[in-house]
Amino acid sequence: MATEFKLPELGENIESGDVVRVAVSPGETVHEGQTVVELETDKAVVEVPSTVNGKIDQVSVQRSQKVKAGDVLFTYTPDNDKAAAPEKPQRAEQAPSEGASAPETTAPEESAAETPAPESPVPEAPAKERTPAKKIEKKVSSPPPAAQPRPTARPREQAAQQSAKPPAVAASSEMRLPELGENIESGDVVRVNVHPGEQVSEGQTVLELETDKAVVEVPSSLSGTVNEVKVQTGQKLKVGDLILTLTGAEQKTAEQETAPAAPAPEAPAAEAEAGPGVEAEAVGPAPAEPEDHSDEGYMAIARDTFYSARTAEGKDEEAAFPPDVLPEADLHIHPRGVVRHAGHEHRTVPAAPIVRKLAREIGVDVYLVKGSGPGGRITEDDVKAFAKAVFAQLAESRLQGAVRPELAKLPDFSRWGKVEKVSLRAVRRKTAEHVSLAWNVIPHVTQFDKADVSELEELRKRFAPKAEKAGGKMTMTAIALKVVASALKAFPQFNASIDMASEEIIYKRYINVGVAVDTERGLLVPVIRDVDKKNIIDLAVELSAISKKAHDKKLAPEDMEGGTFTITNLGGVGGTSFTPIVNYPEVAILGISRAHSEPVWNNDKFEPRSMLPLSLSYDHRIIDGADAARFLRWIVDALEQPFLLSVQG
Repeated sequence: MATEFKLPELGENIESGDVVRVAVSPGETVHEGQTVVELETDKAVVEVPSTVNGKIDQVSVQRSQKVKAGDVLFTYTPDNDKAAAPEKPQRAEQAPSEGASAPETTAPEESAAETPAPESPVPEAPAKERTPAKKIEKKVSSPPPAAQPRPTARPREQAAQQSAKPPAVAASSEMRLPELGENIESGDVVRVNVHPGEQVSEGQTVLELETDKAVVEVPSSLSGTVNEVKVQTGQKLKVGDLILTLTGAEQKTAEQETAPAAPAPEAPAAEAEAGPGVEAEAVGPAPAEPEDHSDEGYMAIARDTFYSARTAEGKDEEAAFPPDVLPEADLHIHPRGVVRHAGHEHRTVPAAPIVRKLAREIGVDVYLVKGSGPGGRITEDDVKAFAKAVFAQLAESRLQGAVRPELAKLPDFSRWGKVEKVSLRAVRRKTAEHVSLAWNVIPHVTQFDKADVSELEELRKRFAPKAEKAGGKMTMTAIALKVVASALKAFPQFNASIDMASEEIIYKRYINVGVAVDTERGLLVPVIRDVDKKNIIDLAVELSAISKKAHDKKLAPEDMEGGTFTITNLGGVGGTSFTPIVNYPEVAILGISRAHSEPVWNNDKFEPRSMLPLSLSYDHRIIDGADAARFLRWIVDALEQPFLLSVQG
């Protein structure tokens, strides 16, 4: 009988992906861990491994198809060996019960060696010793009349179950995926650097993760011997997922945790002193009882306290919980979670009155809040966190509504000829979202100018060998970095951001310039920091290094954060000019096109000069046209007269 294999969860907030490659075919035998399809989600390509063994009957997906979690990838016939495998744990589960009933098994003997055997006094205890034992029972414990005595075999079963547990020395420590950075919740495993049996030390890289546009090395937080690796290449991980287990790292802690269980044998010892006829309840509850009734006790105390207070005030339950008066509010602006008000329905909710009052005041339905306290109780922090999350989703949905306006339906192009439909790739989809946001939020204006770089080109060629010797390349972009940094000092409004919500302009006292890099995966913008504090040779070396990291997919998230201005150079491709889109939340971007020779009138004749086209796009909310013209003219003068850099900045 064929069984369906469905696409598992891809990670938090990732619901679908595009099929890049189908790695299996009908009739092929698939094994657990084998890659079956490759999916592209956002800016990462994920290899989806098989979790089953069997023979594939039919493949249900194809290349470029969009699939989401739960969709059927293929149907297969399971292997007989794999189908029979689940029977083993059932036999293992029966082992403890057999050990508890058979006294000749090794587990009870080991337990008896560690603790006094409760049945050892049985042959020597005369019948007349039962009377003193009853006196002990009255002094030690007075169980209620309804309580029934436990059978004498119960302590032996507990001893057998305790002895069947693995020893403390076999306990292993778990290493889980730590926080990767702000707003980064998951990643794809690119490479696993350790294997079972290997000795790892704290700080050693155990795996590499690809998150969005960056590959992050995850270091070990423990030292020890790898017991088992829980991840594999292509697997999607999120923060908190188990990576591997180690032995020898937390062995001492494990022993300390098991040490308090030693007083448990006191119950059998007391039974031995009292006599064979005394039941287990004669010495009171065993201190090692694993059951925890703290939540039930807390709720019982809370109910008793509430009942006493309500009785003292002479109120019934309806008077103690009067119906809430709903505030007059426009419910159409409330997202899910705050439309219904707390207390409107009388249902059982594990929240104190003060917590319910807070929920009513801020308009949160307390019945939708998940409690983090003992027994699932809802705290004030839970209500506040829920409200914050709901309103954050509301703000995001409104922003997306502004960025993604409803588009008119396209006509049927096949009416006029043959067409081919290709799914929008995740990389292009992400880029489209960002540039749409920038275009809809920022009122763009573009200023054009040309710089005569004839003398600068001679200087560039003269210092190119020095830059190459240092490990860089003397390009026009490297020179433009230094020129732009000096211009931003002279015009600080270009090194700022505007906050319309708080009606503030944020001036940045640091100069970090992003450089657009064209890669196979799409457009990346790594950031070079403190550009104003470095010379052109240093900038050329750093620009070469960070461009190589972008092409090799080695950029970390922090390499693309914190920019205050962006430069994009299309001179290597061609063109005379273009209108670059501002990299939001920055307020300006400089575009550089290909330099070309053209005749320029010089006093009494035309001379061929190398002219470099420049395009400055800016945010008209904070930058006026005249300021933009002055800023771009400052850059032109600095390129035409490099001596100005040493004089002015």
